[in-house]
Order: sequence, then structure tokens, then C-alpha cells
Amino acid sequence: MRYDQLEHAIRAACDVADDTELLIFGSQAILGSYPHAPEALRASMEVDVQPRNRPDRADAVDGALGQDSLFHATHGFYVHGVSIEVAVLPEGWEDRVVPVTHPVGTRGHTGFCIEAHDLAASKLVAYREKDRVFVTILLSEGLIDGSILLRRVGVLPVPGDVLRRLLRWVEITCEDLRDGH
Repeated sequence: MRYDQLEHAIRAACDVADDTELLIFGSQAILGSYPHAPEALRASMEVDVQPRNRPDRADAVDGALGQDSLFHATHGFYVHGVSIEVAVLPEGWEDRVVPVTHPVGTRGHTGFCIEAHDLAASKLVAYREKDRVFVTILLSEGLIDGSILLRRVGVLPVPGDVLRRLLRWVEITCEDLRDGH
């Protein structure tokens, strides 16, 4: 996904939801912090959104713009309307969102993207290989800081054993990157 496609997703989802603001989470939220993120971080053709003021309209967004929709077939990417409650996010994430808005690109609508460190912490919760690779790229490219990531992981609402595993993974990954592995 490219930044202009993210702007298009914001326009379209806001129109469908009859809202002026969206919460954007999932991997493509990285475009809020890094509009020219490395291609490996932009591989997904899906952007996860929830209308900010009309969360009840997420299903409408998914139906109109989601996977296998006419929008998807026409534009080569799709908008997954879903509740942000499916994401496990660090405490305080709401105060760190990155707004994406433009008079033309988003028609003045705003997509609030999850900040890069919060996004990385959230991606680690699922602990899928693709998510660990995503976070490793963020770290290796210097797009996020390991010590900030450790703090964000530390305030995830997850059980203690999960928290310890995630903290250890970040520590080991940061050590390996420093040592050139």
C-alpha cells in the first residue's frame, strides 16, 4: 500500500461511514508515521479502520470497501472495517495517534494512525512470524527505538507470562541487531 492509497481509503471509508474521522490500526498504520516506509512494511493490501465517531458503521465500511468488494477489484487494495477492540494496544495509545489529513488527499477527513511503537507492540501480541518480521524491520531500519518499544510492550494489557515472553523477544532481537545478526 502507498500513502496515496491510504488517503483514498480514508476518503472512501469516511464517506461510507458518514464520519469525518477514522482510527487506523494494523500494519498499514505505519504510513501515518512513515509515509515512505520500506516496501516490506507496506506489503499488505488491507487497511484496518474503525470510524471514530460512528464505530457502529464499521460493518458498512467492510461491506462496501472490504475484501472482494468492487472497491477492492477496482483499486487493488481494500478497507477492512472492524472494531479497534480486536487490537491489543498499549496503555495511552489514544494520546499518541498520528493524524493523516489533507484538504485534497483525504478531502479534509482525518485518519488517526496508531503510532509506530504502539503498532509494533500490538503486532507482537499475536506473535505470528509475519508480525515478528514486521517489528524486526522497524527496529533494524531505525524506525522505532528498542527502549521505547520495551516500555510500550510493558504496558500492554496481557497476562504476565505473555508479557514476559514479549519483553524477552524484544530484548533478544535488539541485542541481535546490535551484534549484527
